[in-house]
Amino acid sequence: MLSPPLDTLLFFSITLPLVGLVDARLGVRWLKELYALAGFSLTFLQLYNLYQRVLSGGSIVVVAIAGAPPPIGACLEIDALSVFMAIIAVSVGLMVCLYSYRYMAGETGLTLYHTLLMTAVMGVVGTAFAGDLLTFYVFWELMCISTYTLVAFRIRRPESLEAAFKYLIMSSAGSVCILFAMSILYGMAGTLNLAYLSMNLRNTGGESWLLLPLVLVLVGFGVKAALVPFHTWLPDAYMEAPCPISAFMAGATTKMGIYGLLRVLYLVLTPLEHAWGPALAIFSVATMTLGNITALLQEDIKRLMAYSSIAQIGYIFIGLAVGNEDSLTGALLHIFNHSFMKGLAFLCAGCFIYEVGSRTIKDFTGIGRRMHLTAAMLWISFLSLIGFPPFSGFISKFILFASAIEGGMAWLALIGILNTILSAAYYLRVLHIITRSEISEEAEKAREAPITMLIPLTAMGAVIVVFGVWPESIVELSRQAAKCLLTSGWEAYVDAVVSYGG
Repeated sequence: MLSPPLDTLLFFSITLPLVGLVDARLGVRWLKELYALAGFSLTFLQLYNLYQRVLSGGSIVVVAIAGAPPPIGACLEIDALSVFMAIIAVSVGLMVCLYSYRYMAGETGLTLYHTLLMTAVMGVVGTAFAGDLLTFYVFWELMCISTYTLVAFRIRRPESLEAAFKYLIMSSAGSVCILFAMSILYGMAGTLNLAYLSMNLRNTGGESWLLLPLVLVLVGFGVKAALVPFHTWLPDAYMEAPCPISAFMAGATTKMGIYGLLRVLYLVLTPLEHAWGPALAIFSVATMTLGNITALLQEDIKRLMAYSSIAQIGYIFIGLAVGNEDSLTGALLHIFNHSFMKGLAFLCAGCFIYEVGSRTIKDFTGIGRRMHLTAAMLWISFLSLIGFPPFSGFISKFILFASAIEGGMAWLALIGILNTILSAAYYLRVLHIITRSEISEEAEKAREAPITMLIPLTAMGAVIVVFGVWPESIVELSRQAAKCLLTSGWEAYVDAVVSYGG
């Protein structure tokens, strides 16, 4: 037994191929999709119960999963930050699963598709729950291998294979860097348990020996987070993956690179905070600026959104660079918001592509007059990504920029604001094209997408609007998650494991 959400995901991942076999024998095409939806829904309910226990009860859940108790045996340690990241992954996975029913209907191998999606979500949740670096790495690789395969799902397309292979090579190189960093930390502290690593390496006076692990984790997790200059895999992978998978990767897997950095930097490598703060600020500026400038040049809507995702990662790293409670709250809130904003954007693009059969932006001229609801949802997504009120993107960007100014890094906030203005140019250009009065020949034949594709769009759009108008609850959830990274948070984290291990 791991934990109820992970147990459920594991059970459904193992049994989905059997359900797919029954589906094929009976000729009932929707059975495996319904089964996958049931798995994601049950997992979400279990996460809500865990949320009540961890946040409302103020406790940290520790579960030994192999051998002796910590620090020797593998374990899970679930706090507010873990639950926060898991809720994002399962929510986006649920929306993507429902959307895929019609979007992927013409594809073969859909049992494998849903199994890989379920496995990828399990990898994300396991990574978020991991209490030691070995468990973290196992779930990390499970997440990575599943997403490599999903990017290459349309295996007959050479472009898909090329994008997946590029993603595989770069992500594997990042994973090797993480593995080397783990080896060095184990040699220094004699354990891979995060709590005991934090306790053993804090105030040891050996900061210079931590520089190499610091560089390795910045590179390793920076690849997965698509920090510039480690970002080159992302545009091809997002562009060639099926649109639902692009939405899932933007909403969940890429965010785990940020999560890994947060855990290791703020829990284990805090003696080097003076070194990694400025480094993250430089990464932030380079990432948001290059992402936005390159997005301006794109004519393929998925490639534009891919570079936009890189830019949004740069905004999130403003919060990591400043490193106080408000800035980390803003960063985590923007992780949540971006998961829904960009997930919605990719799903809207998928609806357009589904109807038109093209990814070229000019082919969508006037399509909003044929697909009113999809166009409205894209407006909500893009305006929120820019940071217009009353959408949720405004709240997280405001907190990020305000915290940077209060934290003595006003220059970083200024660059972020200028980049936000720059991003408005390509977002508003796309919105102008889809709502023009003249309609392109390709868009003329378009009709509104099927209902099972529109339900996830409407749900994600509602989240963006509701948390923009009434942001208190999600801001508080983000703040509770951010507190896990500060002094009181890591002390509680360490105490929970030490008490459990006896």
